[in-house]
Amino acid sequence: MTKSLKVDIHCLRHPLREPMQTVFGPVTSRPALILRLEDHEGAEGWGEIWCNFPQPGAEYRARLAEAVIPGALAGLNLAEPGAAFATIRNRLHRLALQAGEPGPADQIASGLDIALHDMAARRAGVPLATLLGGAPRALPAYASGIDSRLGQEMVANARAAGYRAFKMRIGFRGLDTAATVGVVADDLRDGERLMVDANQAWDCDEAVATVSSLSELPLRWVEEPLPVDAPLSDWKGVAAASAHPIAGGENMRSQVEFDAAIGGDVFGVIQPDICKWGGLSKCASIARAAIATGKTYCPHYLGGGVGLAASAHLLAAVGGDGLLEIDVNENSLRDVLAGPLLPLSGHDAVVSDAPGLGYVPDLAGVAELEVYRATVTA
Repeated sequence: MTKSLKVDIHCLRHPLREPMQTVFGPVTSRPALILRLEDHEGAEGWGEIWCNFPQPGAEYRARLAEAVIPGALAGLNLAEPGAAFATIRNRLHRLALQAGEPGPADQIASGLDIALHDMAARRAGVPLATLLGGAPRALPAYASGIDSRLGQEMVANARAAGYRAFKMRIGFRGLDTAATVGVVADDLRDGERLMVDANQAWDCDEAVATVSSLSELPLRWVEEPLPVDAPLSDWKGVAAASAHPIAGGENMRSQVEFDAAIGGDVFGVIQPDICKWGGLSKCASIARAAIATGKTYCPHYLGGGVGLAASAHLLAAVGGDGLLEIDVNENSLRDVLAGPLLPLSGHDAVVSDAPGLGYVPDLAGVAELEVYRATVTA
């Protein structure tokens, strides 16, 4: 049982020199919400809470975490992260229902789960990947967040940084998608791969027409062509029209949804986000189930460096042929806080074999970007 547990909550923002354009609107800063747990013996664990949207959402989640974490963690056996996570989610369930906000509650629980796993691995003296049932290894990575309207320039920069796979955001209104993607596809070199992501931007008719127009291009997958809550019949229609596997999962938020995606014939690539729903406790089993059914597991990730490093450990642990998603837009909270994972080593992201995440996140290196901080005890 816990004797005394301190939790530091760090909310940070990296202001962008130029807004990043997304289908949800312009993004003017990159946030990260980092947790540090320390037990009564001085053992620590680090986690991250998803907080990308809406723009003011990071500060809200930081204050919510400050309010609910003491009760969520009170009296738990931290040596069993999976059991602790189940209790945390149960304790936050009624709050999520009453507030009508299951997302923030799930995201806080996920960040705590990552930190508890990191703490358990550090205590055991093993890498997080080993605690999760695998081993650290070099991971093929792909450059994510490429604005299709800047495709050639951003792909060239990512290639120079070592990437050999690239994912373009294509859900913008007025875009000639096939022509824009085709320009980048024509420039691919031997061994390089290309993916596209619509970010839930289309209705069924638009999605069917667009994926059909992409059929001759060499794409590894087409991601989120529909809103996650679109009818299954729409998803089936888009999958039937697509010459490429359909990818999704970052916006699924229940075991039922993931079970259906893994067991069905719509998705070829499953992409849970450990900071957004399920933490490591749930997403590890989802990843293994996806691989066991012949699908590809690729962790979704778009945030700070702590969640990225934890995602890498999970991908290393479960195996398979998945790629590690690394956003390549401006973000010092990713670059500084990912430790030795970045920059790439050759073409790969190398997972540390030191205990836990394999490093202590360098908060001092981004101290000037901290916009809110709180410490609570449980």
